[in-house]
Amino acid sequence: MSAPTQPQEAAADPSVKLVIGAVAITLLLASLGQTIVSTALPSIVGQLGGLDHLTWVVIAYLLSSTVVAPIYGKLGDLYGRKIVLQVAIVIFLVGAVLSAMATTMTFLIAARAIQGLGGGGLMVVAMTVVADIIPPRQRGRVQGLFGAIFGVATVVGPLLGGFIVEHISWQWIFLINLPLGVLALAVIAVALKPRGERVKHSIDYAGFVLLSGGLTAFVLATSLGGNTFEWLSVQIIGLVVLALAMLAAFVWVEARAAEPVLPLSLFRNNTFAVSSAVGFLVGMAMFGSITFLPMYLQLAKGVSPTDSALQLVPMMVGMIGTSMLSGFLMTRTGRYKILPQLSTFVLTIGCLLLATMQLDSPSWQIAIYMFLVGAGIGPVNSVSVTATQNAVPRAVVGAATAGNTLFRQIGGSIGVSVFGAIFSSGLAARLAEVMPAGANAGTGSFNAQAVAALPEPVRNLVLEAFASALHPVFFTAAAASIIAFGLTFILEELPLANSLRQEPEAEIDAEEAATAAVVGAPAVAVR
Repeated sequence: MSAPTQPQEAAADPSVKLVIGAVAITLLLASLGQTIVSTALPSIVGQLGGLDHLTWVVIAYLLSSTVVAPIYGKLGDLYGRKIVLQVAIVIFLVGAVLSAMATTMTFLIAARAIQGLGGGGLMVVAMTVVADIIPPRQRGRVQGLFGAIFGVATVVGPLLGGFIVEHISWQWIFLINLPLGVLALAVIAVALKPRGERVKHSIDYAGFVLLSGGLTAFVLATSLGGNTFEWLSVQIIGLVVLALAMLAAFVWVEARAAEPVLPLSLFRNNTFAVSSAVGFLVGMAMFGSITFLPMYLQLAKGVSPTDSALQLVPMMVGMIGTSMLSGFLMTRTGRYKILPQLSTFVLTIGCLLLATMQLDSPSWQIAIYMFLVGAGIGPVNSVSVTATQNAVPRAVVGAATAGNTLFRQIGGSIGVSVFGAIFSSGLAARLAEVMPAGANAGTGSFNAQAVAALPEPVRNLVLEAFASALHPVFFTAAAASIIAFGLTFILEELPLANSLRQEPEAEIDAEEAATAAVVGAPAVAVR
């Protein structure tokens, strides 16, 4: 077999480096928005509400950022990345300020939803900007760097959150976004050039509404099911039926829309379909681990919020190392299929090992488990984005990138919701068994301080209950990971293009030709 051609070097253009810097800042902002809350959650819910509200602070952000991701991707394709990215940052910052002003759990959840409306655009549009200026072959290295930024935020976010909660107040975990956001706005204003041409566009309003409504109903069903309502209750069945009906109507509308928010032809593309499915499953495992590991460390092991964040460092090291290594290998070899195969296998092993944790598990052992989880997560995001952007026409790169993000985020939303329901029901059952007769066995009144105040014999039983209730969470994450591992074997590997102008070889179909004609882009369809 002939040696692979070496990637062309990018032009030494200072503006390109400035754009990459702007994207890096934006991704850091988006990543911190997701992760900085995790170690602060026990303190927040201890002040504003019970433990049973914990997952909603995470779900509100994930849900709103999920439903708007494809909308931002399409708007970026239509109107240019700069203005759309700037609007997303402003909305994100408004949500952060409102979150800091919250005096009730309901207000905080609503503010986090607003913050998510902006956060949903930050990562999607920022990742798409890279596709506008860097060829796919070189993009692997840059996406690996961005994956490392997300890995840093995975630990720096919780560490900052823990430090701020201990030494200042939890409100500052949101206000700290302000200087980063202003810096990102300033760099983007200088680095990115707005789209010069004016083109008349057809906005797919019906598609936006149906997709947002269907996803919202589906995530709400998984969030409330088994917790607030029984899984077979009228409310949950109604939400599921509503979600299916709206998503079915969305497919019907998209097949007829002039400029669909999520072109159905993308799902006929093997790279997009497989990488999105893998991202969905890995998202479940990733967000579940990030959300519930700090809870285990704080409540079951009794460490402080700051120390629980520090103990996540092994996960960060694994994530950063494998993300950057995968980016280097993609750029060097032009190949990528083996990377998600190896990483999802490692992720499965890591999740299975986490499911064996006990109260007396040594710290070094837990560190190894977390390193494996991070190593399994690291390559997936950078590989899926690079491979997808390489496999689709440039007219729909934004929509395709948003689609990848959509499935990863919806996986995270459903993962946190389902894992939260599994944990809450398991914990309630175990507490009912160990608490003294007449004591309150509900999960809402328990936090680190409440557990520490219990008599020692009861406290030990309660801590065992916490640890045991988390085991099914990580077993479920392992099941999702092994399914993702199986899917990677059907991923087609296409050569990574060395030029920005190179398009995937594909036949033109009527739907994609119409889309490309409207936006004034090359009429190349997705296979």
